[in-house]
Amino acid sequence: MRRAVRKTHKSKSQSAAKTNRTLTPRQKEILRLVAQGLTNREVAEHLGISVRTVEVHRFNLMRRLKVRNVAQLLRQALIQGLLPKSFGTR
Repeated sequence: MRRAVRKTHKSKSQSAAKTNRTLTPRQKEILRLVAQGLTNREVAEHLGISVRTVEVHRFNLMRRLKVRNVAQLLRQALIQGLLPKSFGTR
């Protein structure tokens, strides 16, 4: 019984590493821009893609990180090391 529990329990670093690998480079880029406070429209203009494409990327990010809003998205991104440690400091 203990073995099963140990095998299914993941540390934060293992979970972060897995999530970090599953995010595409574009999702990471969009996450970084969202973290900088850009709107969907601003992200789209910056990357030369449609607003709808940005919305889909954000939706997929939120689904993969299992969050429901941007505040939770940024919190999970920080916890899992997807944003630089200097994020939020001035």
